[in-house]
Amino acid sequence: MIVEFDDSEGSVRGVMFCEYVQPTEDNVSDMAAKHKLSKDADPTTGASNTDTTSQRNDDEHRPHALLSISGHLSVIDDRRPFFGRCRPVDDFEKLNRIGEGTYGVVYRARDRNTKEIVALKKIRMERETDGLPVSSLREIILLKRLNHPNIVNVLDVAVGNQLDAIFLVMEYCEQDIATLIDTVHKQFSTSEVKCLMQQLLRGLEYCHEHFVIHRDLKLSNLLLTSQGILKIADFGLARNFGLPSKPMTPKVVTLWYRAPELLFGETNYTTAVDMWSVGCIFGELLQNKPLLNGSVEARQIEAIVALLGTPHEGIWQGFNKLPLVKSGLKLPQQKYNNLKVNFQGWSDNTTDLLNKLLTYDPRKRTTVKQALAHPYFAEAPPAKDPALMPTYPEIRNQLSERVKYVSGKMGVEMDRVANCFM
Repeated sequence: MIVEFDDSEGSVRGVMFCEYVQPTEDNVSDMAAKHKLSKDADPTTGASNTDTTSQRNDDEHRPHALLSISGHLSVIDDRRPFFGRCRPVDDFEKLNRIGEGTYGVVYRARDRNTKEIVALKKIRMERETDGLPVSSLREIILLKRLNHPNIVNVLDVAVGNQLDAIFLVMEYCEQDIATLIDTVHKQFSTSEVKCLMQQLLRGLEYCHEHFVIHRDLKLSNLLLTSQGILKIADFGLARNFGLPSKPMTPKVVTLWYRAPELLFGETNYTTAVDMWSVGCIFGELLQNKPLLNGSVEARQIEAIVALLGTPHEGIWQGFNKLPLVKSGLKLPQQKYNNLKVNFQGWSDNTTDLLNKLLTYDPRKRTTVKQALAHPYFAEAPPAKDPALMPTYPEIRNQLSERVKYVSGKMGVEMDRVANCFM
């Protein structure tokens, strides 16, 4: 399965669901041009009419073709590597590893042709038996379609000689906000939080306007460039949506950022699940630590109840029909919303926006447009210009070098121990 891009526009034009196609009279001219077959070749086999013996001996090396759903024919010869329209990964020099997630390992790399620094995301293929993972295919298609300053840009797809060596070539961002907070222990100022929140909401607004629900918003998926530009990344769980909504799995979104309707088993959910995640991110930026950090789903529900009170049919229409509630789940009783208690010292507009993002009923939860228009962004101090955001050393690179050093040192020590027993 190969994603086929339009070279002129950089957009996805189609997907190759590949199978070997024997040359025919209709495509032999194209194949002959590409493989320089002799003029007396048989139009149905591609083999020379004057040398059937040679044709039989070379049977296993006959050219084959891949036909995409868009009608593009790609010829394959097993005597040489096939990259299709993708670039070979050898075009990029890997510099260091900067991250690893469920769906891939990310490297910082240099384009040997342009000298540009990029991010190479190697797609995990260990458990795949049917080709490219659906999550990765979905991410490529969505990111090639979405074009916004606050959404990470996929530049290309690169492949190696092995079938499991597939890489997304993405624009490089110097930081991810989670690593920044955990390592530098950075406490963002009010104007810096507003700057980050505005950029997050604008990128998410663009996604929702284009009928894309992210389903995995969290601090580690928010990247930051040296120019102060926030980029939403990791669209592996993202999906297109429409009206009426279709059932989707509730087992999405990292637990700490997962909306209550998902925790209670709802399958017909909306973009409101993204807005809950935005609320969790907002709270984390304000207090410099995770807002809701349950270790398992039951503990996560308890943490939400402790912060917002016990949900019920009176404040969440349809609550009693949720799968987990219908199964007889017993919730701890908490009558009060403790947001203002937990966020003392912040303005009323700050806690109001947070409360609207963390509303139980997804139909009452604030939308991305409503959040951008909230008075919180109009009150003093104003949001900082992204160009004036503070800069930091490239922490992920430093951590990578430290891991390399420790690993190398441990290797030397192990060699010394082994030599003692020789």
